[in-house]
Amino acid sequence: MTFAAEKLEITGQVEICAVLNTALAETTVATMMAQNFHWNVTGMNFASLHQHFQEVYEDHFAGQDDLAERIKALGGHADGNLARMLERSSIAEPQGTSTPVDMIAALLSAEETLAATLKTSGALAADHGDTLTEDLCIARGQTHEKFAWMLRAHLR
Repeated sequence: MTFAAEKLEITGQVEICAVLNTALAETTVATMMAQNFHWNVTGMNFASLHQHFQEVYEDHFAGQDDLAERIKALGGHADGNLARMLERSSIAEPQGTSTPVDMIAALLSAEETLAATLKTSGALAADHGDTLTEDLCIARGQTHEKFAWMLRAHLR
């Protein structure tokens, strides 16, 4: 490998780690959102929403670990600072109390955002020939799209 090729590979890893840190931040915010909703949901659909929100946050917690470990495998720093995660994330934390419909809508938006972030991250990884990161992004993106579909079904 030439020096120029090495430099390109390192640059790609830095860029890939940056987008993965964004996905990690957004996943963390969505995890806490789902857990908050799990704790606070009330009403006629309590049981099903309580269970669904738990499925989401448990999945997302494992997803955080997968993303962080991929960042480390690429030689990057998995940024676990919560304040920086909130700054980096385009998913905002809901403020105050929410109705079940508001909870569903907020988490749906978060899932759609995550799917889009992972699609972009996977495309960047593919551009740099990093098929392992691309595969991770595809799998996580599909999971978020499935959660979005399930949440969307509640609003129809």
